[in-house]
Amino acid sequence: MSYHPPISILPAGSDLGAYKAQLPAWNLLLRSAMSGAYIGMGAALMVAVTTGMELTLGAGLVRFIGGAVFPLGVILTVLTGAELFTGDAMLAPLAACRNQISWLMVVRLWVLAWAGNFIGAIFFAAIMSAGPLTFTDSSGFTSATVAGISTVSIATAKCSTMGLGGFFSLFVGSLAAGWLVNLGVLLALCADDVIGKIMGIWFPVMAMMASGLDHAVTNMYLIPAGLLTAGDLTPLQVAQVGPGIANLGWSTMWNNLIPASLGNLIGGLFFVGLLYWLSFKKELEG
Repeated sequence: MSYHPPISILPAGSDLGAYKAQLPAWNLLLRSAMSGAYIGMGAALMVAVTTGMELTLGAGLVRFIGGAVFPLGVILTVLTGAELFTGDAMLAPLAACRNQISWLMVVRLWVLAWAGNFIGAIFFAAIMSAGPLTFTDSSGFTSATVAGISTVSIATAKCSTMGLGGFFSLFVGSLAAGWLVNLGVLLALCADDVIGKIMGIWFPVMAMMASGLDHAVTNMYLIPAGLLTAGDLTPLQVAQVGPGIANLGWSTMWNNLIPASLGNLIGGLFFVGLLYWLSFKKELEG
């Protein structure tokens, strides 16, 4: 397996960022929607394999197992050329720092990538809610499956009412999430072969999810999936989720998505994009 040092992957990253920023709006939205669905696939797999495990394995091991399978979505995104908002938080600014594109083009890319990710994630959430998260018996009665109840519980926790302290805590955790995701994207550029790229992505993204950090695009799937499934809960299942389900709503979803998106963006922008540009500025300009 070949390895490319930072001095060679940073120009490659900025070239990729410049390419992405110059794509037509419809193309960016399409690629971003695909990535939103892919991240949803990883999140759905994470919920499916960890549901019911905590009672026997313990919280720490369950988090590791969930984190181990979650990177599927990021791997699919990077290897198929889809657009992930959190990855663009690092690549496009690198190109702007090297004067390949303007900062206005960077903002355009961020807005379109975020919107496309949101569309794709909600689309996949609707598929999952109508499929494996709910069950309709022979009499036509519909209820949530075990994975569906778990998804609603996760969405409920993410929509919990929070004050300034909660907003700040979520924002700071999302900074770390953006940092780790972008390191995974950067490591993927270090290798030429598929296995090397997968391993480069897997470790940081696994660490992000196993650590319990918030990734905005993941939440774009988890919260709508919970919202769409909540209507099919039986009274007993509502009791299983708990009284916090009252906080679950399309309006309270933004209590999570706004700080998570800002944190992911700033984490990738500063801790990966700008720090690495400053660290290797002399070599990049030479």
